[in-house]
Amino acid sequence: MVTMSHSATIGAETHAAPTSKARNLSLDRARTFLTLVVLLHHAVIPYTHFGHTDPASWAGFDVIVLATDSFFMATFFFLSGLFTWPGIARKAPSVFLRDRLLRLGLPFAIAAFTIIPLAYYAIALRHEPGLTFPSFWWKTVTSGPWPSGPIWFVWVLLAFDLTASLLYRVSAHLIDPVNRVSLRGFEQPAAFWLLLATVSFLVYVPALVYFGPNKWFEFGPFSVQASRVLLYFAYFFIGASVGAANFDSGILGAEGRLPKNRWQWVIVTLIPYCLLWGMIYIKRQILGNPDPLPHWYHVFYGTFFVLFSASILLAILAFFLHEKSPGPNLLDRMQADAYGMFLVHYPIALWIQYALYDYALSAIVKAAIGFVLTVILSWGLTAALRKIPGASHVL
Repeated sequence: MVTMSHSATIGAETHAAPTSKARNLSLDRARTFLTLVVLLHHAVIPYTHFGHTDPASWAGFDVIVLATDSFFMATFFFLSGLFTWPGIARKAPSVFLRDRLLRLGLPFAIAAFTIIPLAYYAIALRHEPGLTFPSFWWKTVTSGPWPSGPIWFVWVLLAFDLTASLLYRVSAHLIDPVNRVSLRGFEQPAAFWLLLATVSFLVYVPALVYFGPNKWFEFGPFSVQASRVLLYFAYFFIGASVGAANFDSGILGAEGRLPKNRWQWVIVTLIPYCLLWGMIYIKRQILGNPDPLPHWYHVFYGTFFVLFSASILLAILAFFLHEKSPGPNLLDRMQADAYGMFLVHYPIALWIQYALYDYALSAIVKAAIGFVLTVILSWGLTAALRKIPGASHVL
């Protein structure tokens, strides 16, 4: 089964804003919206060409999955980086390390031993109906394979946080050049987009050519897609640079040009997205799905990929920056539970798909049921878990 652990998956943990001044309603809503996009991704992927593991399918879901796979993890790393630099500056190294281990390391460890085996047991049971969960769990944590599912995001984010802390000790001004481009982006968003796209191209396309799209670095539950790890760090570091200083006067300023030109960014986003589909057509209909694909194919596909990812990041943020309604709306009510929903939703989604597998329903109906139930159940479970004393400091 193709899942976020072997495509490009989420996560939704973000750094708590350090002060009330840093709290940004638009960014909170954007993060929560992206969490729902993750849940949608997992609800529809069994019914696509990409991850066709159910008898039912619908081509419209391929449209969704190609888009989500191409941007949402990079976007999460960008948003997660926004409050990193001031957080490091405000805390002693030992305190910063303790906080990150509590917020990221502990949930990853717990999820790796509980949530992830429970999720993948649903897949294993489909192929081996007599398999018991204790035997499956023991095989997973001993001989493996031990997939990480979507929680790979959590340990990678922890690694990026610790790397950022070390870089800050080297020089607190490492992020200044990118921050200056962010400030210029207040009036010229295209300048920031060009920086983001250029850096993305430099770190992603050579890695894609070398590793291909399917290589993962894996050690037990620790895994990350080889071709994308530097791309994710680039988005994280650029996000940290944007949030380092003069936040309201930069690319994410609510009164800047980005939210005013939001519909232009939608158009800019659609161009590379359509070109991605053109490359998929070439791969399937002209090249005949060769394995491996030629290097020139990866260069063109990777170029369109980074252009789409950079463009849709700005388009999404533009709309949330433009939306100034005080709320609270659904995203506001869900915001405090979004990280927990990301952590617990995966087994819920997979077991719902397991239950629906034998029903003669359309792909749209199955996906709709799966998405709605996954949102409701993961939200309810997170809300219940957060009532446990001390749990709100982790979830």
